[in-house]
Amino acid sequence: MSKQYQQDNLIGQSNALLEVLEHVSKIAPLSKPVLIIGERGTGKELIAERLHYLSARWDQSFIKLNCSSLSENLLESELFGHESGAFTGAKGKHEGRFERANGGTLFLDELANTSGLIQEKLLRVIEYGEFERVGGSKTVQSDVRLICAANEDLPSLADSGEFRADLLDRLAFDVITLPPLRCRTEDIMPLAQHFAVSMARQLGLEYFGGFGAIAIEQLMMHNWLGNIRELKNVVERSVYREGSEGQEIDQIILDPFASPYRPTGRVKTRERQVQPIELPVASVDSDEETLPVPLTHSNIEFPINFKEYTENAEIDLLQRALAEGQYNQKKTADLLGLSYHQLRGILKKYNLLDKS
Repeated sequence: MSKQYQQDNLIGQSNALLEVLEHVSKIAPLSKPVLIIGERGTGKELIAERLHYLSARWDQSFIKLNCSSLSENLLESELFGHESGAFTGAKGKHEGRFERANGGTLFLDELANTSGLIQEKLLRVIEYGEFERVGGSKTVQSDVRLICAANEDLPSLADSGEFRADLLDRLAFDVITLPPLRCRTEDIMPLAQHFAVSMARQLGLEYFGGFGAIAIEQLMMHNWLGNIRELKNVVERSVYREGSEGQEIDQIILDPFASPYRPTGRVKTRERQVQPIELPVASVDSDEETLPVPLTHSNIEFPINFKEYTENAEIDLLQRALAEGQYNQKKTADLLGLSYHQLRGILKKYNLLDKS
């Protein structure tokens, strides 16, 4: 078992975590695909490692790849390899992750970000255990246990045609859904203590002085949208700033950007093509009905809240594009000249994901 795995082992005694660990123990011995679903920072990679090291493949390679970090062409090459001359700059044969993980486990994170081409090739590997390198015709055999992770609802994406339903069927032999930290509050302080002691060691401190009452209340009351990853950063930052010489930490530094001098505007802007769009409409009250009136320079009354005005304009445009695209997010993204994932990010910003 790897030293790194032992150091990063999962910590906590909450029922939510213990149920997950029991689930992992049952599925780990089988060489079947597993899906891990969870919010960012919930420990999906740690669960994937646990699945590997509790399996019969524990002494073979554990290879991992974040699918959102590469373009489609690079991701295809990184997963399946390429032959010399397959594309510009391909000077020699390159073994992909499936070849390097042969006999072991391959962990693919952010699976929802993969394209249809990648999903089709993944399906073939799962079904037949074979693939071709990019630019090659020779079939390569691969014995790999595939573990995939996502922080999105893949069944909903499959229902809307944005993820291959047949691939989802193959991957979901079993699904492990990780609880967010807010659902395992009894694990917050043990995790915080672990991260604090580790940071104190890194700083060369003789000991960690502990958390004061106010600091404990801050840790317990925070919402932890970034889950364990956010907790780790917050605790390590607080120890580094406030816990020198073994002092008790009285205050937790939750927001490193908090400052009276923090700039509020954007300085750097990206060049982009601006397409003319129809302005949203404002409502003018009448005794009989509310009539839509175009928002033009002539009917805007100043002063206005610029941020609120532009946000309302974006929301209106998104809602009309969604309706035009029959609430299919891929069609809507095409109508707006956005990628699918750019659109989902904007919809999430305005809490419109559940309405699309």
